[in-house]
Amino acid sequence: MGVLSYIREEINVIRERDPAIKSNMEVFLYPSFKVILSYRIAHKLYLGKHYFLARWISQRATRKTGIEIHPGATIGKGLFIDHGSGVIIGETAELGDNVTLYQGVTLGGTGKEQGKRHPTLKDNVMVSAGAKVLGSFTIGENSKIGAGSVVLNEVPPNCTVVGVPGRIVKMGNLKIPRADMDQVHLPDPVTSDISQLQRDNIMLKERVSELEKELRKNNKDKAKKEKKNETV
Repeated sequence: MGVLSYIREEINVIRERDPAIKSNMEVFLYPSFKVILSYRIAHKLYLGKHYFLARWISQRATRKTGIEIHPGATIGKGLFIDHGSGVIIGETAELGDNVTLYQGVTLGGTGKEQGKRHPTLKDNVMVSAGAKVLGSFTIGENSKIGAGSVVLNEVPPNCTVVGVPGRIVKMGNLKIPRADMDQVHLPDPVTSDISQLQRDNIMLKERVSELEKELRKNNKDKAKKEKKNETV
């Protein structure tokens, strides 16, 4: 892809997914635009085994934008990093097309494994602010990772994951379009569990109250029967 084609694509991606942008010229100010352009150059150098130069370009971009993308990562078309400060994409990470990342996201490893160490994100995945995806597994197409979640296991397509550690709270065949940028209105499994515990507790109290009434009634009936027998 030529530079002009890349710029046109980035303008479309950013205008589609960021309501704050008012003009095409603003695209040139976006950290996402700058760091991805640097990544494309560094990645070509990395593939050509010019490792030092690739890392030099990568680290310059990191200092300027606060976004660290290893030049060895594989990234498809249409990546959008909103704001971007603190985003880290590891060396063996693989990102499909139209992936969206928010600030503070880490696509990292879990140790000193050899070979593939970082996650694979399929097309149209959205990772919300502060989420960590750690390990060499796959996040399926159209899935959402909730803000602050820590994902340590594979996620099937069309799922919503929230929590620490991340849990799948929604799964279905409904495709999440790449223009859906809602990272707030996601299911909350903790609240759901607490609500269920509260309902169970109320039911348990009611049942105990019923049993106590039944026991008192039985004791009264027993006492009356014994008194009657004594009288006879």
